[in-house]
Amino acid sequence: MKLATLTNGTRDGELVVVNRNLTRMRAVPHIAATLQQALDDWARKAPLLQAEYESLDSGAGPSQSFDPARCAAPLPRAYQWLDASAYLNHVDLTRRARGGEMPPSFLTDPVMYQGGSDDFMGPREDITAASEDLGVDLEAEVIVVTDDVPLGVDADKALDHVVLLGLINDVTLRNIVLPELAKGFGFVQGKPASALSPVLVTPDELSPYWRGGKLHRAMHVWLNDKQIGQPQAGEEMQFHFGELIAHAARTRRLGAGTLLGSGTISNASDAAGVCCLVEAQVREKLRDGAVSTPFLKHGDRVRIGMRDDAGQSLFGDIEQAVRIPGTRPLPQTAPAAETATA
Repeated sequence: MKLATLTNGTRDGELVVVNRNLTRMRAVPHIAATLQQALDDWARKAPLLQAEYESLDSGAGPSQSFDPARCAAPLPRAYQWLDASAYLNHVDLTRRARGGEMPPSFLTDPVMYQGGSDDFMGPREDITAASEDLGVDLEAEVIVVTDDVPLGVDADKALDHVVLLGLINDVTLRNIVLPELAKGFGFVQGKPASALSPVLVTPDELSPYWRGGKLHRAMHVWLNDKQIGQPQAGEEMQFHFGELIAHAARTRRLGAGTLLGSGTISNASDAAGVCCLVEAQVREKLRDGAVSTPFLKHGDRVRIGMRDDAGQSLFGDIEQAVRIPGTRPLPQTAPAAETATA
C-alpha cells in the first residue's frame, strides 16, 4: 500500500491512503489520524489500512484526487532519523579529492549519524538557506521506516522490521559540514531540514525491485530540467538495509517510526551521473584538476524520483525550488517536464 500525509494545520497532518498510480486518495481517521499513530500499532493497523488501499485501488468507495502539492512529509516529525553512507564509491571519491584514503574499516563497519528529525519538509517545500555561500547541496537517497526493533537484532531478521520505504532529499550545507566534522562531534548546522517523498510504500508493493534488503531501481535526479543522475540504488550498496538496521540496534532498541537512510546513491560509472553536487565536483577535480559545477543557487529547481519498469512513479517526486532571501525574487516557473529518461 501507499500512504501519505496531508497538511491540515496540525503538526502531524492527516493520514491518507493513496492508490497505486498516485491519482486518488482516501482519509482514514477511523483507523489512524496520523502515520505515527498507525506505526505505533502497526501489527493491528496495517491490515486495516491495506483493506482501505485495496478498496481505493479497485475504484470502490469514496475518494479524492491526490495532489502532492497538498502533502506534508509522510512523517512531518519523527522520533528518530539515522543516515548511513552505504555507497562507498561516494566516500572514496570525496576522500580522494581531498588527498585522503578510505579507511579499510568502512568495508565492514557502516558509517552512520543521527540527524534532526523534528522538522521534515514536504515534497514541494522550498529549500531555504541564509546564503549561497553556505554551499547548498542536494542528496538523493532511499529511506526505510521501521516498526519497533529489538536490541541486538540480527541483520537478516532486521529486514522483517522494514514496514515502509520512500525517498529523501537530505539537504546539506557543504561549506559548514567540514568545519563541523573537524571538531570531531558530528553534524548539526550543516544538516538543515530534509524533504521526504509524497508517499511511503510497503515492501510488498515494491516487488520485485525490493530484494536482499536493497531497492533495485535507478534514482533519477534533475536540476533545472536537466537530468544529472540516474544511478542504480541496488547495485553498489555496500551494506543492505538489514545490516544498517542491525548496526543501529547493536546497543539500543529502535522505536516505531525510525527513519533510516541509505546515504547518497553513487555508482562508479561516470555515465550514471550523480545524486549530489559535491560528487560532481570531486569527479571534475579528479578528472580535470578543477571544479566547474556550482552548488545550488537561488531559483534553482531540484527534482528527485524513482520509476517502475512501466515509467510509473513509485513514490511521487520530490520537487523543490531553492529560496535564499535577499538575493532576488524567486521566479515563477512551471513544474519540470517529464523526459524520455524518466
